[in-house]
Amino acid sequence: MSQVNKLKILNDPIYGFITIPDTLIYDLVQHPYFQRLRRISQMGLSYLVYPGAHHTRFHHALGCMHIMQKAVEVLRFKGTKISKAEERALYVAILLHDIGHGPFSHAMEHSIVENVNHEAISLLFMNKLNKEFDGQLSLAIQIFKGDYHRKFMLQLISSQLDMDRMDYLKRDSFYTGVAEGNINSDRLIQMMNVVDDVLVIEEKGIYSVEKFLMARRLMYWQAYLHKTSLVAELILTKVLMRAKELTQKGMQLSASKPLQFFIENKIETYNFDDATLDLFAQLDDFDIISAIKAWQNHEDYVLRNLSSMIINRDLLKIKIQEHKFTQDDADIYVTAFSKWQNISLHDANYFVYKGKIKNQAYDKEAEPIRILKKDKTIEDVLTASDQLNLKALTKPVTKYYLCFPKVLVEN
Repeated sequence: MSQVNKLKILNDPIYGFITIPDTLIYDLVQHPYFQRLRRISQMGLSYLVYPGAHHTRFHHALGCMHIMQKAVEVLRFKGTKISKAEERALYVAILLHDIGHGPFSHAMEHSIVENVNHEAISLLFMNKLNKEFDGQLSLAIQIFKGDYHRKFMLQLISSQLDMDRMDYLKRDSFYTGVAEGNINSDRLIQMMNVVDDVLVIEEKGIYSVEKFLMARRLMYWQAYLHKTSLVAELILTKVLMRAKELTQKGMQLSASKPLQFFIENKIETYNFDDATLDLFAQLDDFDIISAIKAWQNHEDYVLRNLSSMIINRDLLKIKIQEHKFTQDDADIYVTAFSKWQNISLHDANYFVYKGKIKNQAYDKEAEPIRILKKDKTIEDVLTASDQLNLKALTKPVTKYYLCFPKVLVEN
């Protein structure tokens, strides 16, 4: 019987060669749950703005694991004791941190899966995999949940300067071509240290931290909250909500079996069991795209037109401003569209929506980014930095949007 070589090397456009460090990691990467991430886009519908943004969560998860390997190497070199079991747990936790993302990520969380966020689903996947792998993921789950006594390990996975953010900024910047998002992750990792089991950045790395925070702010405005990506994701959410509404009225919609299940049933935390998880694991971007391709020919006016908007990139108009839009602002468009298309106000509401977006590069209420000064004292990066702009980055900037059909302006 031939033995599979499980110590593979992968070629990544961001970091060059990525090594799979041990056989457990290889088996997890090969698992159908993880392979599904090849079919989940990292940036949702952002490719409608940036044609290169077709990279996947599979890419991102492997990139995170690679820079976690670098971080472990640096911290050990500086005298931090990390056992073999802890090292493996860190790799497993960061590899699986996004495994619970559904197709087009956030659109799913607000439409066909009710009030269940991707972190909760990631944990369900991890627990299921832990049973399959005879408890080998227990320590990784402990770290992921923040239950492990060594605090810096959770900070490497989830904090204001974690491996997740470092990889997605660098990767998304590369694939979108938004150069402002490019960060020096190598430098940031080289400057990491641990003091009293807490992650710190040595003072020499302060400018790299400042650049990281600025890059994050710019990527949010230019990529993640770009008005076209925003309106496309809102339309997709409405498509799925409409599909759910029609199905509940007894209408048959063509969709894959897993998508059909989530459209037909109300799924919340309490009923997200193993069978549901297995169906969720079969859902990916292709289920959604093939469904909306079919739905653009459906007899229902709302479903047909919203689906067609995404497929043909002929989206709603979106206005963004610094002041709130009132309900009256929205109602004017709803009434006008209802009359013009001879549809009910309820149906017209699917084409007009208002809301807000928020960008905050650094949250001073959350776990701070700590700077280790030359005199061995530790300060929040806000205090340690001489960059006045940094304080401005702690202030949440909120903008308000209103989406409505273009024809109402054109006619």
